[in-house]
Amino acid sequence: MQLSHIRPIAAAKFDDPNLVSTAGLVPMMALAAHCDLDGLADEHLSVPTDKGANAGRKITSLVAGMVAGADSIDDMALLRHGAMGTIFDHPYAPSTLGSFLREFTFGHVHQLDAVGSRFLCGLADRTPIVAGIEGTVFVDIDDTIIEVCGHGKQGSGYGYSGVRGLNALITTVSTEAIAPVIVGQRLGKGSCGSPRGAARMLADTLATVGRLRAAATDTAADVGVGAAPKVLVRADSAFYGYRGVRAAIRGGADVSVTVKLTQTVKAAIAEIDEGAWTPIAYTDAVYDENTGTWISRAEVAEVPFTAFISKKKAKQVTGRLIVRRIPDLNVEATDQGALFNTWRFHAFFTTTDLDTVTADKTHRRHAIIEQVHADLKNSALAHLPSNHFAANAAWLVCAVIAFNLTRAAATLTGAPRLVKATTATIRRTLVSVPARIASSARRLTLHLPKDWPWETAWNTLFNSMFHRNYPLIA
Repeated sequence: MQLSHIRPIAAAKFDDPNLVSTAGLVPMMALAAHCDLDGLADEHLSVPTDKGANAGRKITSLVAGMVAGADSIDDMALLRHGAMGTIFDHPYAPSTLGSFLREFTFGHVHQLDAVGSRFLCGLADRTPIVAGIEGTVFVDIDDTIIEVCGHGKQGSGYGYSGVRGLNALITTVSTEAIAPVIVGQRLGKGSCGSPRGAARMLADTLATVGRLRAAATDTAADVGVGAAPKVLVRADSAFYGYRGVRAAIRGGADVSVTVKLTQTVKAAIAEIDEGAWTPIAYTDAVYDENTGTWISRAEVAEVPFTAFISKKKAKQVTGRLIVRRIPDLNVEATDQGALFNTWRFHAFFTTTDLDTVTADKTHRRHAIIEQVHADLKNSALAHLPSNHFAANAAWLVCAVIAFNLTRAAATLTGAPRLVKATTATIRRTLVSVPARIASSARRLTLHLPKDWPWETAWNTLFNSMFHRNYPLIA
């Protein structure tokens, strides 16, 4: 693509008061209003002083800025350009929003957690963001380090990653039909261990899933929804501990948790008979149609296992240890051939009744939560904007609300590609759409670019929010 030689660019001026660069915020924030984000924040937040006034409008401003791509306080200035002050009432200045966040305390962050949880239930009532919640549900829990620079950030430190930062722990919910949505979040010190606070978060997450299921069951009562299957909680080895596993089981869920290769686990693996190993679909595997089996270097087997045998019997958990083994390719090569294969073992503990191969395949899908972490870090969590720990914790909750709002809006477009797309893709196609406003009879019309590639999806979202049965002319 080259610049036009017929009509060369002669000048550029920022002088049009009727332009906006993020017209997609109109249906996005209409959806937030339908789910009463403003009212929920006003009801639950009690941030003191004049800086905490109008909490609902300030929270919605922060969320709107994040949906539009802001990853710092200064970026919130994009809410005040062009005709944004005409389309939206009283967009706040970045300094006002920063002062508001700095008034937060630990208790106010928990109040904002309650807003986020109830807002997700509102989204579930109005969009298919948790479609299939009455069926098989997966809850994933994992943490990540959000890197910070300098020593000024409260709580920052060096944790397991060796990177100075703060620890963000999240839980996600997904089904076979939907991409993950975030149900719980907590910001911790950078030096804290991964499982810190995991038991409480799992209990809260499972309670939220229960409310979502109850609402979905009431909605689908006329089609005869029966008893819902158990939720499956998946986690890596950092979360293999009594408190987290017991919290999940007490919440009515099954668990599938990676275990470390301790002496007890190694002894259990040694008891597996050589004939019990089953090849599985894995890297470089080939399916043999004649025998109906996989020819693979990766194999799985299972053995009965009791977790936490060092504790009293009432606290022990019975289940299965499912083990996947692959050839160890890191063994030092020699001229002499190996007398027998050397294996690497990957084991996880589960209380499900799935067959061995299915349980292994299901557990490996826990890695989907890493995509959520990457999505957040590519959006609002690219930075933690304040030196105050509570302000950054509130920023994390707002980032989660913006994430869920963006994903819920994508489910209303009817575009399969957008239903499971990343936040960056949804923002590029639905939010970052330029528009010029025109006023007639005290009503605004948005004039959007002609031949926008995602016009159909944008119109579908807009019409679903404003109850129009005909498309907005581009």
